[in-house]
Amino acid sequence: MRKEVVESAASNVVPPVDLSDVGEIRDILGFHIRLAYVTVYRHFMETFSDLDLTQKQVSVLWLVSDNPGVAQTDLAQRLHMDRATTMGIINRLEGRGLLRRGPSPQDRRRKTLYLTPAGEEVLKRAKAAIWEHENWLKSRFTKREVQTLMGLLDRIHT
Repeated sequence: MRKEVVESAASNVVPPVDLSDVGEIRDILGFHIRLAYVTVYRHFMETFSDLDLTQKQVSVLWLVSDNPGVAQTDLAQRLHMDRATTMGIINRLEGRGLLRRGPSPQDRRRKTLYLTPAGEEVLKRAKAAIWEHENWLKSRFTKREVQTLMGLLDRIHT
């Protein structure tokens, strides 16, 4: 078990998790997945602190950038989020001037999404932070281990 403190390129320190007093739960796979998630999420938030964005907000910006004119409902499906959560994220991003809504050319009842110039600039900065975060995460493994891990995680969510 790794006990040393790991630092990212931006000097974000993620303290090690002490499992000496957790008892039998130490043998639960889901517990380890949760610990890994919390550590990755904490590092992500530290990396993104100056951008004032959440993981879901970055995902929305990125998907809208890759799919200009995507419908809100399609975005919710792609992100596996309910419509209310997606709408809240879109409202916040629109309120910050990062997204704009427009009518769908095929169906006026549907709303489509586009990045604003400010949204494009924020996403550019967010992508740089994501690659910094990814490098921190992947530095814990070999390239082959990363491929194996991604394949194993795919088995859980696909």
